[in-house]
Amino acid sequence: MGHSEKIVGRTASAGFQIGVRRTLPISPERAWSFLASAEGLRLWIGSVDNLTIAAGETFHSAEGIRGEFRVVKPRQQLRLKWAKPGWEKPSTLQIRLISSHPEKTTVSFHQENLDHAATREQMKLHWEEVLSEMLKQTRAH
Repeated sequence: MGHSEKIVGRTASAGFQIGVRRTLPISPERAWSFLASAEGLRLWIGSVDNLTIAAGETFHSAEGIRGEFRVVKPRQQLRLKWAKPGWEKPSTLQIRLISSHPEKTTVSFHQENLDHAATREQMKLHWEEVLSEMLKQTRAH
């Protein structure tokens, strides 16, 4: 069988991908309003002024992260193009809020079209950090 061995996190169609999720003790409304707030945006996009979260809106943060919102379903899902400075092509980032209980929400970050295993590992650590910080900041309120 002349197939190359399977590389962790690599798919035929979507390049390298990563999924990170965590259940937070907050409502989906609270999770959504945090993600859309200046503090929340700073965690996953960077510093942006007056960003409207709507399909078709583009962004470029002070930290150089750029992208475009593709799907916006309030309190449920965001799907967007998302790229760090120096990336040749943007990845696809999907953020989902999953809840079957009013005071618990699973926040899921799924990113695909990453160029390399090292980028995948870097983004895995990044999204885990974002979720830890989100837990800290939403618990404080």
